[in-house]
Amino acid sequence: MEPKGRAARLLVRKLIGASSDGDAAATDEAISEMRRLSKDDPDFRPILADAGAVPLLAHHLLLFSSSAHQHSASSQEDAAAALLNVSISSREPLMATPGLLDALAATLRRPAAPAAAQHAAAALYSLLSVDIYRPIIGAKEEIASALIAMLRPTAPPQLAPTRSVKDALKALFGLALYPLNRAALVRTGAVPPLFSLIVKDGRAGIVEDCTAVVAQVAGCEESLEAFRRASGVQILVDLVDAATGASPRSRENAAAALLNLALSGGERALEDIREVETALPAVRELAEAGTTPRAKSKAGALLSILVDRHHQQEGQPRWLESDPDISPPFIATANGAPERALGLRDRRLY
Repeated sequence: MEPKGRAARLLVRKLIGASSDGDAAATDEAISEMRRLSKDDPDFRPILADAGAVPLLAHHLLLFSSSAHQHSASSQEDAAAALLNVSISSREPLMATPGLLDALAATLRRPAAPAAAQHAAAALYSLLSVDIYRPIIGAKEEIASALIAMLRPTAPPQLAPTRSVKDALKALFGLALYPLNRAALVRTGAVPPLFSLIVKDGRAGIVEDCTAVVAQVAGCEESLEAFRRASGVQILVDLVDAATGASPRSRENAAAALLNLALSGGERALEDIREVETALPAVRELAEAGTTPRAKSKAGALLSILVDRHHQQEGQPRWLESDPDISPPFIATANGAPERALGLRDRRLY
């Protein structure tokens, strides 16, 4: 292990020296090597963090976001990727670094290439797998704003890059797992682009990931008016309806979203759902013939509320508890054990 420690300290000294000398080429080379080693060797990630690399990488991202930077576009991507790789094994050093969240937000807002923003969003997603970090990250409104902007097309009628959309959705899902972040996401404007993607984007996995985020955001009372403006109830009911051909996961997530909306929005939300002519038969069919136990459970709970106009949720909170199983794929923890969390489909190293 000691040779790796020496290598990490040497890289950190090289980066410090190159930055002090204004040697852009040597700076870029050191960051590129940090990326490579943190990708290839899991043991190197915490060692690199202990050697002091995280503040330097974060500082580099902040410098890159300024108009005076002299580094190549690949250097920004390398720094964001190195932070992502380190975060898989050592999240605490990232969160303990002053300016780290500002650096990731700056990269989301001003990426030199889509890959840089993708790595920054994935790093945030990795950090959001830790419960106590969700309110801290959620307090940075510029992060949510930048993630929401990643969902929008760069120029009509183009679509935003698939990888960018998926990484942004996963980070937004992680934010929404903390109940108090949901209202902030609504205020920041998350609802319209989410429903726009559900309606207009036919790429594999996008609708499933969007509905996972929508189901979480629905768990706050502020969501009702936002859903109304986006025709959200009608869209969700259409997804639940087997006749529309939505995927099993989209149907399950849509039912969960309607249930959360009903519980957070009360009778007004229930009336909105009942007003959709196909709502009751669609929900009843899913409750009786859903493809997964969870789909049947969510649809059954929603059905029981919809058919009883006088149903009272005694003691029901204004938001639901977080539901990380809304999106079932696995990621790997630092020790390699599988962990169901946040809907991330793959564990990517860069």
